[in-house]
Amino acid sequence: MPVRSYFEDDGEPWRRVRIGLAALVGVLVVGTIAYRLLGLVWLDAFYQTVITVTTVGYSEIPPESGEIGTVYRLVSSVLILGGVSVAIYTLGVFFEALIEGRLYTHFGSVRMKRELDKLSDHIIICGYGQVGEAITRAIRANGEPVVIIDERADLHYAVDLVTVRGDATEDETLHAAGIDRAKGLVTALDTDAGNVFVTISARTIKPSLYIVSRANEAATVKKLRAAGANRVVNPHEIGGARMASFMVQPNVADFVGESMSDARYEVRLNEAPVRRGGLQANRSLEESGVIQDCGVIILAIRRPDGSFQHQPPPDTVPSPGDVLITLGTPTQQEAFRTWMALQD
Repeated sequence: MPVRSYFEDDGEPWRRVRIGLAALVGVLVVGTIAYRLLGLVWLDAFYQTVITVTTVGYSEIPPESGEIGTVYRLVSSVLILGGVSVAIYTLGVFFEALIEGRLYTHFGSVRMKRELDKLSDHIIICGYGQVGEAITRAIRANGEPVVIIDERADLHYAVDLVTVRGDATEDETLHAAGIDRAKGLVTALDTDAGNVFVTISARTIKPSLYIVSRANEAATVKKLRAAGANRVVNPHEIGGARMASFMVQPNVADFVGESMSDARYEVRLNEAPVRRGGLQANRSLEESGVIQDCGVIILAIRRPDGSFQHQPPPDTVPSPGDVLITLGTPTQQEAFRTWMALQD
């Protein structure tokens, strides 16, 4: 997901400044070469070009008379007309860029605050490096609202992201990202120490928050769990395991990966909790009608203690707190989500 900034549109003021500066440098180079060809030494040629373009005229080097003097005056006239125009243009777009930059900053901040104020039940991503970007892309693909915390200035004014510029380890930054209204937080900073600190802060601010933390070292996993992370992920281990699976079971790895992340394919994995008081509670899978009504396959039931019951038989009775993990087409999964919502 490339970051697209407010300053990257076709009318970008700083691009016009660069064009103006390049044109001004070109005028100075051409003028210096022209005066050098008329007989001035390089330093005098450059000096004459500068005072001509700036219309200062101070201590002008007198031209020779005759034909060379005429050419000399013609060169000076062209430099005055062209050089002054370029200099005025460059100065104008420079001040315009300063003013527009401040306006972009102001309106970008207003837009960002307005977007943040509207969000609730969102997911906060701390760190937008390669890992954070991949996480953001996957979460947004599932339709979940995301707020990114990062210190990059260009990211803060990206037009397609809701971001908070700041240090994720500071409570003030977490509050600015709406942690009180968030349902989850992912720490994807480059350092384990930073991820531990963010996890502790987030857990302290909102004890009910679901936190997934990145661990770069195996020794950090226990620390992150002790700090309050619900899940700890080592991207290097997962990447290694995925590469190994492509080597020994490539078709299975492709099926699982594409089912989880590619909407073009006909099967999707999904999960839904069994809630207390719902009609699906205290009834077997067959009696509840979830299989018949939705057509999904119940792959497993995850129990509150973290264990899995794989391929549960139809007479299995889910309990409140269990999570049903299903396989089905997008249409079946949508029917499953609707069916589960109606049971609450």
